[in-house]
Amino acid sequence: MGFGDEHLKKLDEAYPETKLTARGSSIKMEGAEEDCNELIEIFSELESMAKRNGDLTDSDVDTVLALKKSDREPEQHNPLRDINVSGDFILNTHTGDAIKAKTPGQKQIVKESAVNDIVFTIGPAGTGKTYTSVALAVKALKEQKVKKIVLARPAVEAGETLGFLPGDLREKIDPYLRPLYDALEDMIEHDRLELNIAKNIIEIAPLAYMRGRTLNNAFVILDEAQNTTNMQMKMFLTRIGYNSRAIITGDITQTDLPRRHKSGLISIQDILKGIDGISFVYLDENDVVRHKLVRDIIEAYDKYENKNEK
Repeated sequence: MGFGDEHLKKLDEAYPETKLTARGSSIKMEGAEEDCNELIEIFSELESMAKRNGDLTDSDVDTVLALKKSDREPEQHNPLRDINVSGDFILNTHTGDAIKAKTPGQKQIVKESAVNDIVFTIGPAGTGKTYTSVALAVKALKEQKVKKIVLARPAVEAGETLGFLPGDLREKIDPYLRPLYDALEDMIEHDRLELNIAKNIIEIAPLAYMRGRTLNNAFVILDEAQNTTNMQMKMFLTRIGYNSRAIITGDITQTDLPRRHKSGLISIQDILKGIDGISFVYLDENDVVRHKLVRDIIEAYDKYENKNEK
């Protein structure tokens, strides 16, 4: 079933009072009844994962073990719940300036992210969706509530292949990910940011690079999510692992997908409606923090589109 010696060793270490012995295609267990019953459940779940995915990874085993541990300790507090946001203040930039939630919508993002594992923030350009989300992720990393930050964006214009663009991988994807770098560079000193990226503590990548992964102990942000298809949105959401949080941002009025594809961000509002631990925050022109004309432009487009619909 794709279960290797390294996986068995990992389980052996997680249950030191239980002896596991591999015999051909079977595994013999010796130990307390409660531990053996838990291991049977773990093996069953891993077998199902192997059948679905064709193989098992170390990350798969870690995730199942972590979930089993949380079942044994239901009152264990999620450290991500302890991210301290005092009032509107989130954190300081590397130059000492305070980053605050400035508008009602931004304050709602902070509030919902404190009590939900997945938050969708939907609103027009200039409302600070991405910047506020990145600030919360950096704060979680600095307070050691997570081990890494993962920032993803769909690279729609390049068909997510990026093969025909000149340069190495980073040069190819930089144009699509530059807004995420810009936000991070406000919050983390340049050399430290580069070091964190080199060490994979902060990962910035096209959405396509998320396939086949499980993201544990991570603060995950999917930006420009209106440009995901339904399948891409499902793929991203099912990457989220143990002790992780996700914020998905997007503007459903600015979709760049081909006409035959429906935006995953539009569909997800109906698909996940009413699920505990998932929240939707909607921002509008009142949350715009760019030039005053941006708000006027958004209002003018809204009036124009409403007139055409009628």
